[in-house]
Amino acid sequence: MSEWVLIVSCGIITFLTRFSMIALLKKEMFNDRARQVLSYVPTAIFPAIIFPAIFLDDTGLIQIEDNPKILAALIAMIIGIMTKNIIATIFSGLASYWFLIFVV
Repeated sequence: MSEWVLIVSCGIITFLTRFSMIALLKKEMFNDRARQVLSYVPTAIFPAIIFPAIFLDDTGLIQIEDNPKILAALIAMIIGIMTKNIIATIFSGLASYWFLIFVV
C-alpha cells in the first residue's frame, strides 16, 4: 500500500510543479523577445526525444547499419514536409517501419 501512496504523491507533486508554471505565469510578464525565444523550446526539445528512439539500440549504442528506423524516419519526414499533416506523417512513419521490419 505504501508504494501506491508514494507513486500517487510523486505524481501529484510533479503535476503541481509543472502546472504552477503554466497557471501562475502571466503572458504580460514576458516581453516580445522572450516570447519569441520560448516559442522555439518545443522544436529544440523534439530532437532530444526522437534521436535515441531512432539511432540507439537496446544497449545504448548507436546503430546505423541495418536500422529500419532510420529509413522509416526519413520517409515520415518527407511525407511531413510534403503534406504538413501530422496524422499522415505518423501513419506513414509507422507503416513504412512495419513494412521494413515485417516484409523486407
